[in-house]
Amino acid sequence: MTTTTETGPLTRASGTAHTRLEGRDKVTGAARYAGEVPFAELAHGWLVLSTIARGRIRSVESDPVLAMPGVLAVLHHGNAPRVNGDYTSGFGVADPILQVFQHDRVPHVGWPVALVVAETSEQAREAAETLVVRYDEEQHDVAFFAGRPGMYTPGGSLGAPTETEKGDLESELAGSSVVVDAEYTTPEEHHSPLEPHAAMARWDSGRLEVVDSNQGSKFVADELAKLFSLDPTSVRVRSEHVGGAFGSKATRPPAVLAAMAATVLHRPVRVVLTRRQMFSVVGYRSPTVQRIRLGADADGRLRAFDHQAECLTSTIHEFVERSAQLGRAMYDADAHHTVDRVVPLDVPTPSWMRAPGKAPGSFALESALDELAEKCGMDPIALRARNEPEVGPFSGLPFSSRNVLACFEKGAARFGWADRDPRPGLRREGRWLLGTGTAASTFPSAAAPSTAAVTAEADGTFTVRITAADVGTGARTALALIAADALEVEPARIRMKIADSDFGPAMVAGGSMGTRSWAWAITAAVRELKEQLALGGVVPPQGITARADTGEAIGALAKKERHSYGAQFAEVAVDVTSGEVRVRRMLGIFAAGRIINPLTARSQFIGGMIWGLSMALHEEAVRDPASGGHVGADLAGYHFAANADVPLIEADWVDDPDEDDPVGIKGIGEIGIVGAAAAVANAVWHATGVRHRTLPIRPDRVLLAGTGDGGTG
Repeated sequence: MTTTTETGPLTRASGTAHTRLEGRDKVTGAARYAGEVPFAELAHGWLVLSTIARGRIRSVESDPVLAMPGVLAVLHHGNAPRVNGDYTSGFGVADPILQVFQHDRVPHVGWPVALVVAETSEQAREAAETLVVRYDEEQHDVAFFAGRPGMYTPGGSLGAPTETEKGDLESELAGSSVVVDAEYTTPEEHHSPLEPHAAMARWDSGRLEVVDSNQGSKFVADELAKLFSLDPTSVRVRSEHVGGAFGSKATRPPAVLAAMAATVLHRPVRVVLTRRQMFSVVGYRSPTVQRIRLGADADGRLRAFDHQAECLTSTIHEFVERSAQLGRAMYDADAHHTVDRVVPLDVPTPSWMRAPGKAPGSFALESALDELAEKCGMDPIALRARNEPEVGPFSGLPFSSRNVLACFEKGAARFGWADRDPRPGLRREGRWLLGTGTAASTFPSAAAPSTAAVTAEADGTFTVRITAADVGTGARTALALIAADALEVEPARIRMKIADSDFGPAMVAGGSMGTRSWAWAITAAVRELKEQLALGGVVPPQGITARADTGEAIGALAKKERHSYGAQFAEVAVDVTSGEVRVRRMLGIFAAGRIINPLTARSQFIGGMIWGLSMALHEEAVRDPASGGHVGADLAGYHFAANADVPLIEADWVDDPDEDDPVGIKGIGEIGIVGAAAAVANAVWHATGVRHRTLPIRPDRVLLAGTGDGGTG
C-alpha cells in the first residue's frame, strides 16, 4: 500500500520488517536497565528472606550488622515506614506482598523479613547474609494434589465467571458413543526473565522518583501513591528498557522497598533481586490438576464437554490459574461445564505468567481432543473442524473474526500433515521412534483505555509520548511504525518516548493488550493533530500537541467474541534406550490480526513456541515438603530449553484483520505458547503409542511408561 505525499509515493511503514529502534543501544550496552542507571550518592539494598514456611518473627538482630563497614540501615517490621493497609490495587484488591515489613507473620519460605542498606552492593550482601533472624516456627502445609481438603470454587474476577455450565452433562456423557475421561497435571513454573527485578527510588523536589523494571509505569506509580498515601502527581516512575517480564513485572517489592529506604535515608536507594529470590518474591505459575471429560457421537461431534481444573494459592492472597476457561469460546457441545478450583497453602502467591490459564489449560484440553480423535478414528484436524462453533458457545455472541481452520489448513500443507500415518509407533530411525502432533491455540483479544500525546515539532519531526512498556517485544518499534502510517511520514521522522508515568494512563504490557491499546490511543491523537495542522500556519518552536483518551471509544465497542487463534505442529524423536525426547521441528500458523512488524512478530511467536517446548519437556519447580521451599531455586536446578534443545521452529500467519480496531491488530505476545506443549505431547504419543498426561515428559517418565503398549505416562 502506498500513500501520495508532496514528495511522492510513500510506502506504508507497517507490514514490512523493521529492526528495533533501540536494537543498536541494546547490543552495544548503551541501553541501561533499572539496575544500571547511575545516580549520585546511590545506596544499595539487599533483601533478606525468611527461612521458615510458617510462623512469626521473634527478633531481628540488627545491631551487629549495623556495625559492619558501609551499612546504613536495617529495615524490618519493627522500624519500617508504615504503608496503607486498606488500599485497593489496580486489579481490585490489595496485594499483601507489597505491604512489606508491616507485621511479624511469615506465610511462606522466602517471605521478605529485612532489607540491609549499605554504601555498596557487596557490603549490603555481606551484611544481609550475616543478619540473624529468629522465628517462632509453626507447622506448615505445602502439599498440592487432586481433590485435597480445603479446595473451593472462588468467585469470578476480571469479568470472567469461575464456573459455567449449560445442558445436562451426565445425560449427554451417558448417551455419547465415545468418551474420554482423563486427568492431566502440570507443575509449578517460573518466569525467569533475563533481567532480574530491580528498582531505584529517590526524593527529588518533593516527588518520589522511581526507576523500575516493570510492565506499566503509570500502574506502578499509582500503586506506590496508594501504598504511601501520596498525591498521584507526586510519584513518577520510569522504565525505559526491560529485559523480559512475562507477567512477573507488575508492582513488586523492590520498588516498595527502595521507596521505604529512600524515605528513611534521604538518598537514592536501589534494590535488585537475586535469581534465587525471584523464585519466591515475584510470582509463578501454579501447578494444576485438570480432569477433562469429552463425550461425542461416533462421527466426533461433541455432546458433552467438561473441564475441571484445580490449582493452589497462598494463604494471604487469592490468585487463580484459570485453566478451565480455554474451551468456553473454543468448542461447543450440547452440555458444557467448566470450573476452576483453588486451595490455599503455605506457599508464595502465584501470579500472571505468559498466557495465564490458557497455557496449562491448552495442554490438557488439546491432549484430550487428540485422545478423542484417536478413539473416533478421526484425523485430529478433522475433529476440530467438525466442532467449529458459529457463535460463542456460552455467550452466543458473534466472533469478530475466527480463522483457526485457515491456520490448520495452511499449517497442514506446510508441515506435510497429509503424509502422516495416524497409527502410532510405526516410524523409526535406529533407536529413535518418530511422531508428529498438532494442537489449536487461542487467546483473547482485547483493548483497554489509554492516553497518548503526539507533537508536531518545528523541525518537521513528530514526538509520540505514551506510557507504553517495551518488555522486549518490539512494541516501541511497532508503535513508531503505526504513528508513521497515521501521520503519512517516514518512520525516521518519529521520536518515540515511552514508559514514563508522567505521560498519563495507559494499558500495561499484559494480556496481549498492550500494543493494541496503545496503537488505538496514538492513532486517535494523530487524527486530532491532523485537524489542528489542517488549520494552517507555521509550527511554533514549542510545537503543536494533540492528546487522546480512548476510554469512550473502547467502551462503545460492540460486544463480540474477540480472540486470536493458531495451529501448532511438532515432530519429535524419542530414544527408546534413554527415554530422551527431542523435538525435531515445530511450525505455528497464527491468526492474530494485522501484523505490524513481521520481524519482531515472528520472534514473539517463536519465543512462545520455544517456551511451550520447554514446558512440555523441561520446566518443573520442585517444592520440598519438609522445608516448604524449593529444591534448586536457580537456573541450575530449574531447567528450561537451551539452544541445543531448540530445533528448526517456523512461525507464520494468515490474514486476520480486526475490523473493529482502528489499526486492525490483535495481541501476539501470549498465543505462541498456547497449544505448543500439547502438540509436543501428542507427537510423543504418535511416536511411542503411550499417552503422557503429566508434564514435563522427562526421560524417566518415558522409560517407566514404556512404548507401544497403549498405557499412560
